[in-house]
Amino acid sequence: MQETSIDDRKRELRNLLDQIAAHPEKSFTEERKRVAVLQGLLASHEKAQA
Repeated sequence: MQETSIDDRKRELRNLLDQIAAHPEKSFTEERKRVAVLQGLLASHEKAQA
């Protein structure tokens, strides 16, 4: 199993946000939950680096 890096998380977040923006007519409930999780993980990482 491969470890997930911060860059992987940033890429996943960007892909999800692009997908949501491209199709505003859809609800993307699960994707929005994942966006919130990723944003929290990235914020925690940035806070730890400060």
